[in-house]
Amino acid sequence: MSMFKDIPVEVGVIYEGERIRRNDMQVELGGPTVKEKFELAKVRPMDAIEDGKITIIGPDLKDIKEGSAVPFGILVEAAGPTLDQGLEGVIERRIHGYLNYIEGFMHLNQRYDIWMRLGKKAFQKGLNSFEPIGKVLYRLFKSELSIIEKVQITFITDPAKINEMYSAAVADYEARDAKARGLKDEEVDKFYGCVLCQSFAPSHVCVITPQRYSNCGAISWFDGKASASIDPKGPVFAIDRGEIINAEKGEFSGVNETVKKRTMGEVQKVWLYTAFDHPHTSCGCFEAVTFYIPEVDGFGVVNRSFKGATVNGLPFSTIADSAAGGRQVDGFHGMSIEYMRSKKFFAADGGWNRVVWLPKEVKERVKDFIPADVVDKIATEENATNVEDLQAFLKEKNHPVVASWVAEETEPAAEAEEAQVVEGQMMPVMTASSLPIMAGGFKIILKDAKIYANKVIIKTVKDEKAK
Repeated sequence: MSMFKDIPVEVGVIYEGERIRRNDMQVELGGPTVKEKFELAKVRPMDAIEDGKITIIGPDLKDIKEGSAVPFGILVEAAGPTLDQGLEGVIERRIHGYLNYIEGFMHLNQRYDIWMRLGKKAFQKGLNSFEPIGKVLYRLFKSELSIIEKVQITFITDPAKINEMYSAAVADYEARDAKARGLKDEEVDKFYGCVLCQSFAPSHVCVITPQRYSNCGAISWFDGKASASIDPKGPVFAIDRGEIINAEKGEFSGVNETVKKRTMGEVQKVWLYTAFDHPHTSCGCFEAVTFYIPEVDGFGVVNRSFKGATVNGLPFSTIADSAAGGRQVDGFHGMSIEYMRSKKFFAADGGWNRVVWLPKEVKERVKDFIPADVVDKIATEENATNVEDLQAFLKEKNHPVVASWVAEETEPAAEAEEAQVVEGQMMPVMTASSLPIMAGGFKIILKDAKIYANKVIIKTVKDEKAK
């Protein structure tokens, strides 16, 4: 772009989706190893903004040790005659898209989960200061959102300043989220879609409704409405809700038509209130991911900041990989923490009566929205670290899912006999209504499949890499 001739690296949409691996990274800003990080947008009075001002608080990029990960914050302050606080979330989410236009710079996630990397090659080309990064943000905000007349940008790497600002930023996020609660999906005729993450997940369209936040947790229905109105050609757009095809599972004709069009037919339909059959697609920026635990017929939930293995032995990164990329995978569902506060939270699957495990940190954050009769029956890492412990805990607490175990144990004798396997005979090890398999560059989809095998060998990724 001609407006970036003075920037030491190229800037353009071609660089969206660029991944920077650890070996190629000069520095990491925020990320999973850093506790406090944030990006925040604030609308200010016109006379409180110095247009184009870029401030750096703490060490600049050239002063940060190569290969290190540091606490990081971005504050974007904007002003304009028609700007109001209701647009702060809209402005904030654009940071993700604009920074990903920069060659050799990677931006993932949002709010208090931001994760950025600067590549070594970009650093060597001269991208060794936040100053040119600030110029890119400033020019894109001014050129793409005409409603903004003044912008000033602050980058913070000083740990003490990050600590000081972090709590206030989180309080701002919570205040915004609270305003969006109360409206019901059935009360509106338009939902909103977001394709900001399609550079990372080509078949993903985030469907935002009053009772279902964007997966990243940064865009409410009100934010979507505001964004679509001020930038009709932008990544956030209106969806005509259409007819309610299935109220229980959350299937709407307008949603199906939109996702089919926006994914070039890759996704045919989406059910918003369930994790099965046609679950909502997941990008990679989701705050948390739900995963089905077949041994107990319940859901586990793990958030991005959880360290170590979940109750099924897998870390967040592995579970997230099972859901990300815009795929529809039964039992795996990337989502926002705010969705857990919604009455539509997996409503078709039993809602909170189906949740059996989640990190203590998340449980505390959403505790007031968990039904009183089940809140103490949901395990955390303090109660169960493996499936056996989880089964014992759920049985002791008489969690609602235990009723399904009793039903299975009392199946009619004829059905039980039919399921018996003679020694040496192939056993059914997997069934699926739709099972995608990648082979030779083609995707083969098996419908109503049942797979038989004499032996099943399960190996961890670690075992494979050790060979």
